[in-house]
Amino acid sequence: MKSFSVINFWKFDKEYWYQKLQSSENGLNQSEVDKVHKLSPELRGNKSQLRKDLILFFKQYKSPLMLLLIGAVFLSAFLGDPTDGTIILLIVLSSGTLSFIQERKAGRVVEKLQSMIALKSMVIRDGRPREIFSNLIAPGDVLLFQAGDMIPADCLILESNELHANEASLTGESFPVRKKTGVLEENTELAKRTNCLWEGSSIISGSGKALVIAIDEDTIFGNIAESASVSTETEFEKNINDFGFFLMRITLVLSLFILIVNLLLHKGVIESALFALALAVGMAPELLPAITTIAMSAGADRLLKKKVIVKKLSSIQNLGEVNLLCTDKTGTITEGTISVSIVVDSLGVESEYVKKLAFWNAQFETGYVNPIDVALRKIKIESAPLPEKLGEIPYDFIRKRLSILVNTGVNTGKENLLITKGAFKEIISTCSKVRLSDSSIQPVELYRKFLEQQFLKYGENGFRTLAVCEKIVTTNNISKEQETQMVFAGFILLNDPVKPGITEAINELKKLEVQLKIITGDNQNIARSIAKNIGINAPNILIGRDLLSMSTEALVMRARETHIFAEIEPQQKEQIIQALRKSYTVAYLGDGINDVSAINAADVGISVENAVDIARSAADIVLLEKNLMVLVEGMKEGRKTFANTLKYILINTGSTFGNMFSVAAASLILTFLPMLPKQILLTNFITDFPYLSIASDNVDEEQIVMPGKWDLKLIRNYMIIFGIHSSLFDLITFLVLLYIFKAPETRFQTAWFVESVLTELFILFIIRTRKNFFKSKPGKYLILLSLAGTILTLSLPYLPWARELGLVPLPMINIAVMLTIVTLYILSADILKVWFFKNKFFRT
Repeated sequence: MKSFSVINFWKFDKEYWYQKLQSSENGLNQSEVDKVHKLSPELRGNKSQLRKDLILFFKQYKSPLMLLLIGAVFLSAFLGDPTDGTIILLIVLSSGTLSFIQERKAGRVVEKLQSMIALKSMVIRDGRPREIFSNLIAPGDVLLFQAGDMIPADCLILESNELHANEASLTGESFPVRKKTGVLEENTELAKRTNCLWEGSSIISGSGKALVIAIDEDTIFGNIAESASVSTETEFEKNINDFGFFLMRITLVLSLFILIVNLLLHKGVIESALFALALAVGMAPELLPAITTIAMSAGADRLLKKKVIVKKLSSIQNLGEVNLLCTDKTGTITEGTISVSIVVDSLGVESEYVKKLAFWNAQFETGYVNPIDVALRKIKIESAPLPEKLGEIPYDFIRKRLSILVNTGVNTGKENLLITKGAFKEIISTCSKVRLSDSSIQPVELYRKFLEQQFLKYGENGFRTLAVCEKIVTTNNISKEQETQMVFAGFILLNDPVKPGITEAINELKKLEVQLKIITGDNQNIARSIAKNIGINAPNILIGRDLLSMSTEALVMRARETHIFAEIEPQQKEQIIQALRKSYTVAYLGDGINDVSAINAADVGISVENAVDIARSAADIVLLEKNLMVLVEGMKEGRKTFANTLKYILINTGSTFGNMFSVAAASLILTFLPMLPKQILLTNFITDFPYLSIASDNVDEEQIVMPGKWDLKLIRNYMIIFGIHSSLFDLITFLVLLYIFKAPETRFQTAWFVESVLTELFILFIIRTRKNFFKSKPGKYLILLSLAGTILTLSLPYLPWARELGLVPLPMINIAVMLTIVTLYILSADILKVWFFKNKFFRT
């Protein structure tokens, strides 16, 4: 079962590959496949968990600052100060381990989510069809395909029935490629290898059977992915990374300046280097990636409990920014459990004959499972033996119809009957005659206007309406070319009622300032009926044919005012989404092949668990239940995640940066360092615990009802105002310690250490809300960890090993004054914060 990527397999026939891969038309033997998987645990990318953990652990120390600091520690120990070096190293390792544990937990959440939505394939094993996870496929497997399936490997086609594949991801060709059996020349170009299916492509229509030749990196797609394995950043990720680099540049410049000045002031080289590096680590937003990852994974875990699976963590942030949801009506606005209301003939009379045609057409259909055919298979018809199926032309979104050829066996002629079902306009366009209630056949032109009026009337009454036609043929094979000169037989009236509670869900979206627009292929009369049922009494409806003559600019303007887009072709959905993105942050919810381009075009693509493979693969988020209320909860979680990530950014740019800046400035004035390197790192370590708990903090309702938006102007202004405010209180601390208490070096460093840690711990409770801090309830872990940090900080100077940290016991008057300064800092910061967020001048 070796993979054969290097062989031009399209030039060999199936018998050659059966022998080469020790396979047959009955597929592989399951026991043989199990042996291969057991002998090769790395098959299909199953990497060792230990290896993953080690990579993640060492990743915590890969930043240049951290590596320089560790290097300086070892140099310090080598030159004769092993105690300080050991303490600093322990703090650094503890901080990294803390981040590792949190990120590892987040990674496990992501793996769990990915496993829940892993793609499956229909494979023949031991001669029987069975569904397995696509990553368990082996060369030699025989796969069965139908419309909507993703191709998991490079395959040679064994059988095909009107099989068309989308290979745009490989060839750039947007039109589906017809696939068939055969043998091709070795030098046949990729786009013309019609006897092959490629990993990464998808089945658009038809059905087929294929032999797996190559998997993983041996496939063409695998080679491309390996050579271009660069993940695309979302807008939020880009903003976060750019901001992190911005702070890092400031940090490096300031630290380098401090090092040079301290050296010029004839302070120790090693001591000055350690101080500058510790200062850089203290100021740098080193927790930003971890906080972002942990916040998003915590959000993803909560979303899972609310039946929402996040495929990519960053899409949670994007979901929080959404202010427009576009969706098809079926299964979202309506129940999605379609039932047959009545089947009538061309004159509107209930007909057993037309019912039988519809039942046979649905019964013999072998394409992808759809609710319409499921409903038609349940209708009761007069007892009669099923005809023999002779052929099938699968449904596709160009013809919009499905044809089945059967041998009815009636009388002595054994007629072959072609039965076609589909959209009314496409069916009547193929018909030249019409069958009336008395079974007489008349020219369709005599009744065309009447039939069109009937169709409109059914739509106005809220019925989804399909048409059925028939034709006697003399051959046992059929093709699309035979879908002409048909006899119009009648209508199928389908009922898909509006979901209970949909009005409440739409109202919840409005509360979140999210608009709803419906994009459907159904006719405008059905759309208008649905609109009234969900409370839109005078809906603005734009139909597909009007888009054809509309400019891009006109569509952007018109789309804003439109409630429902009706009679929309699949390719027009993407056009509508692109136009709407000019005015909104758009999420699109869809589950069919015809939704894929729109899912890809939206800011957030959403699908459902039972969607076709290609739709789930394209989506950023998968719903376990096609319910708007589930999505409402998802948007709330997205906004919570965004708000909690922003809290850390604001804290880091305000208090932390201000504190470290003050320490740096004080070092230029004092004859000694205001804080020792190990004390700076210890400050960082103590505050890391509550900072990491921000990811699960409570979020005020006021921040949830507004879409989250990245506002660089607000962050920059916040950094300036609150950095100055923090430094002002540091200056007060500096003056009190130096000129009132005349504190010696170690007492000065201890007092400043205590003040720095306490201000960074308490400012969390101020910045976490835009209201007065006492009007908002913090998360329990934030309270507990901050309380633990406060007790530890106040206790450290009195512990037996305090001197190893450069700390000494403080007189009670010193502690009282430090606590007073911290209290004044917190209260004034709260007043300043409320004023800041109310002032629109500071926001974009």
